[in-house]
Amino acid sequence: MKKILSILVCLSLIMSLSACGGSTTATNQTEAANNATETTAVSSVNTLVVGTSANFPPYEYIEGNTVVGIDAEIVSEVAKDIGVKVKWEDMKFDSLISALSANKVDLVVAGMTVTEDRQEFVDFSNTYATAVQSVIVKVGSGITDIDHLEGKLIGVQLGTTGDIYASDDYGADHVKGYAAGADAVLSLINGQIDAVIIDDEVAKNLANAYPGQLTLLDTAYAEEEYAMAVKKGNTKLLNQVNASIEKLKQNGTLKRIVDKYIK
Repeated sequence: MKKILSILVCLSLIMSLSACGGSTTATNQTEAANNATETTAVSSVNTLVVGTSANFPPYEYIEGNTVVGIDAEIVSEVAKDIGVKVKWEDMKFDSLISALSANKVDLVVAGMTVTEDRQEFVDFSNTYATAVQSVIVKVGSGITDIDHLEGKLIGVQLGTTGDIYASDDYGADHVKGYAAGADAVLSLINGQIDAVIIDDEVAKNLANAYPGQLTLLDTAYAEEEYAMAVKKGNTKLLNQVNASIEKLKQNGTLKRIVDKYIK
């Protein structure tokens, strides 16, 4: 009887140890899967998650429930070439780079200018558009030249190059940031600020919305180039995007899209 009990105890111990071993393996597999998930891009095999700030016509804006504009059409062509679908994530412009770093989006396309500061955090594609920063003022304000901006209060869209340049040139105390260019223009109309610095095509659209009240200075404030951004080190996606942009340049599609919106 004692021998039988001993055998049963041994068998019980062996089964118990086997069960623990199985549990440890399962735990390791789960942890490995979790780690793999954390390092995988946010997009699925067939979907590219694109971050933008859709208050920047004609580059990106909302029509109905859809992101449209120059950038939207270029992204559509790039996605078609790569063989993926597009899922848009609309957010504040100054949140886009952090969204890339946090794997919330795969690609940022938002009329974003290539700057050295941004290159520390993201990798930029080949450029796809050239733009200038323009200055919007009220008609009859007496501000007729960029030199007249000294000492004035300037409105900008937060996180844009207009924000960066104006803060450097005139000091942060003379710059007021807004979530959207349209908000800055409303403050200009209401006399709360003296001028707005924003991308030229956007500036034209905003000024045209208030005929006889707003005008653009003749001199460009700055010249710059737009590019798409991917997370630092995402070489595979960067190469795919670059190859697509070059195709669009070569076959005339890029020019056709831009000409559709900018006469």
